[in-house]
Amino acid sequence: MFPLTLLTTNKLLNLLTLNNALPQAVNSNAAIAGVVLAPLSTGQIIASFVGPDIGDLDLQLSYPRVCIFSNQVVNNQREKFRAFSGVVSVVVNVWSSASLEQQTELALHFYVEGISGLLRANIGDWGDGCRYSGIYDVRMQTPKTGGAGFVQSAAVTCNLEVSFN
Repeated sequence: MFPLTLLTTNKLLNLLTLNNALPQAVNSNAAIAGVVLAPLSTGQIIASFVGPDIGDLDLQLSYPRVCIFSNQVVNNQREKFRAFSGVVSVVVNVWSSASLEQQTELALHFYVEGISGLLRANIGDWGDGCRYSGIYDVRMQTPKTGGAGFVQSAAVTCNLEVSFN
């Protein structure tokens, strides 16, 4: 069996990249608001737990950057006769960078809205025993120096209810 933490990470990765979903959502929201953002491609959306300090050393990781990973697994045996019946937390870390702090922060809000909008639109069965209830949590970090001048990140965490034998 595919590791549960990779299965759930890939479920969310596919949601954000299938048919260029996240880049299209971000571009659509930015166009409506009349804001120009650094382009985001599906190649910048990866399954990885890499932090910004290490990511900045990897020339293949550019800004904006979206990293998806599972950070918690709880088998609380909701269904008593299942091998696993619980919750897997999946995190989407998004980083924005620009030469001005205000640009970094503005862009980050559009990236977070694109992610949360796709989550809101995909409540329900994600297949392979994974179900998304619609609950998510967003945590914004303060800007700091780095990247193209300033870098700022946000973490969007959602819990997938998972059940299998």
